[in-house]
Amino acid sequence: MTYRIALNFEDGVTRFIDCKEDEKVLDAAFRNRINLPMDCSDGVCGTCKCRAESGSYELGDDYIDDALTEDEKDDGLVLTCQMVPTSDCVVAVPVVSSMCKTGQSGFAAKVAKITPHNDAAIVLELDVEGEAPAFLPGQYVNIGVPGTSEHRAYSFSSVPGASTLSFLIKRVPGGLMSSWLDRATPGTAIELTGPLGSFYLRQVQRPLLMLAGGTGLAPFLSMLETLAQTGSTQPVHLIYGVTRDLDLVLVEQVEAFVARLPNFSYCTVVADEASCHPRKGWVTQHMSPDALNAGDVDVYLCGPPPMVDAVRRHFDEIGVQPAHFHYEKFTPSQPAQDRAA
Repeated sequence: MTYRIALNFEDGVTRFIDCKEDEKVLDAAFRNRINLPMDCSDGVCGTCKCRAESGSYELGDDYIDDALTEDEKDDGLVLTCQMVPTSDCVVAVPVVSSMCKTGQSGFAAKVAKITPHNDAAIVLELDVEGEAPAFLPGQYVNIGVPGTSEHRAYSFSSVPGASTLSFLIKRVPGGLMSSWLDRATPGTAIELTGPLGSFYLRQVQRPLLMLAGGTGLAPFLSMLETLAQTGSTQPVHLIYGVTRDLDLVLVEQVEAFVARLPNFSYCTVVADEASCHPRKGWVTQHMSPDALNAGDVDVYLCGPPPMVDAVRRHFDEIGVQPAHFHYEKFTPSQPAQDRAA
């Protein structure tokens, strides 16, 4: 038996390794040519200290209290020279990947389908050549724009393990990727680098509040599918905010989770005052006390920087601080002619 261990480095690079039964994470990493921080490997120095974000494991008995205190254990810290997984795990490594003599990995895919949604967004589907890439729900990849030396970062909207990858891409008039997608055809080869990012679904231990701004919906589609497939029963509420009515895309996919995911609810919000949508304004105006659960809630947010700042201010103003607040800021790419100037 082997377990899949995701090593998430400080620079956002994630590498997946297989850990054998009764094998220590540090040994498994070395076997995969990833040199995690270490000095003694005997549970004495504490140099290999990392944080276990999810999964089950044994801490081991051969370490001293100075290397790993009781408070640190309670906070999820582990010594990789002692940690023996008993399930798949996610381990946050507090150094950049280059320090461990590893880095980003790449893979190839071909365009399977391109679906425009109004003038707001495009869904890009890719067929992977070979084994489906491993990633954590919520992470992103850099997609190379064919015919150029540039790339663009997009979150997976598909679930990990799927042979067809999907991405929800904001249409930017004159944008490099948007312009290429307008003329791209199925079968075109494309290069991707990743997975990347520290925005991903952690182990679910309490209710979740998901806040999506525009195409920031993408990572939540991946997270929700993962929750549905794993049978999660914790309450999950999604607030999907957009600027215009036409920006509301893939709502039918969100609606489908109501039947598949127990205790899931959602609402859509449109900022445009001229909209006839029943809920107008900003996402902060539509956070119910039930969704905030008196602060005993994990909040995930993916949207533009002003949205992140507004939500932070809102929490301060109402005096509620969530148990955890994970967020991903994104900014639309500039038109190609502007970048070249």
